[in-house]
Amino acid sequence: MNPLTPLLQNNSLAIVDGALATELERRGCDLNDALWSAKVLMEQPELIRQVHLDYFNAGADIAITASYQATVEGFAKRGLNREQALDLMKKSVQIAQSARDEFWSNEANRVIRVRPLVAGSVGPYGAFLADGSEYRGDYKLTEQELIDFHRPRVEALIASGADLLACETIPCLIEARALIQLLSEFPNVSAWFTFSAKDDEHICNGERIADCAAYLNQFEQVAAIGINCTSPLHIPSLIREIKKNSDKPIIVYPNSGEVYDPATNTWHGE
Repeated sequence: MNPLTPLLQNNSLAIVDGALATELERRGCDLNDALWSAKVLMEQPELIRQVHLDYFNAGADIAITASYQATVEGFAKRGLNREQALDLMKKSVQIAQSARDEFWSNEANRVIRVRPLVAGSVGPYGAFLADGSEYRGDYKLTEQELIDFHRPRVEALIASGADLLACETIPCLIEARALIQLLSEFPNVSAWFTFSAKDDEHICNGERIADCAAYLNQFEQVAAIGINCTSPLHIPSLIREIKKNSDKPIIVYPNSGEVYDPATNTWHGE
């Protein structure tokens, strides 16, 4: 069964938590680092747990783990071996689960809410490069190379018991294809797929969101299709394009409309 179904049956919509990195920065974390929020996973895990808990208390039905930028290769640059890197990825799920369990232990929450979910974040290959290529999709990798890149994190998140995976900020269809192929190795696992888009109809590398939605609609393991890290101005049209080409639930969590500067790891806008 689609893990989102109980949430959607209850309210016809579900609320995803807010930006983790933004909230961590608001609480004093310096995220000017290639690891982004994964840096806090190493240094201040309790702070991540508190942010998850605060989002649950504010009404979030789904927590997205602090694993978007967490890769074996990225952690290796910080001196961690493969086993230590995988343990941190698993820890990202365990932290969110701990916050969810504390929230759910309050009987009042169980009366009015459906038990929240923990979605294991799988950021794109471009997030590891930390050069903004998740907003361009100009990878030079084959589909098999992308599968091999994503496999360790996907395995770690699944092993830790994430309720589903959140394949996020996908800038090109080849990466979605790679993740679908990898997901097929775990037939009991579901994932949502969200693309980064550059206008009303196209994802960041120029492919049509309609074609992406039609492709993903074939697969039972796809829990939802949508858009993230994209200007709110484009969201209504993108939703219409997805809806015309898929009968899956649609998930959206846009950004502020600002533009990312990879040189400074900052966002800028008017």
